[in-house]
Amino acid sequence: MTPAGPPAQENTDDPGARGSLTISERAVERIASHAALEVDGIGGSAPRVLGVTVGAEEAERNVRIAARITGAVVALDVRLSITYPAPVGSTAESARTHLISRVHALTGLSVSKVDITVTALHRAVVTPRRIR
Repeated sequence: MTPAGPPAQENTDDPGARGSLTISERAVERIASHAALEVDGIGGSAPRVLGVTVGAEEAERNVRIAARITGAVVALDVRLSITYPAPVGSTAESARTHLISRVHALTGLSVSKVDITVTALHRAVVTPRRIR
């Protein structure tokens, strides 16, 4: 009879030995949508059905993102609005750079491209003054 000892410890230093991780396209879309709103001057986009905008284009809406994952690489198609009078080109480029770094940091996926469509320009939200 052999003495019972502690169970054999598996080597968990190798990440591949612990199992696999699959991140869905929907999860990447949600992560990227929140990351885009971290950029100053970026707002959301109204949903579209058959190419027609449904509802108003409001800055408070979510940024619309479609993600396509191939292996460990993701491509993003982004629909967003920008606060006027922010420069459209540099604001969109800031959003692109931020999305690439945040999506990679939060998912481990490399971002191959970020296509951005600016759907609207919004005036900065100004809190109305109250008269007493």
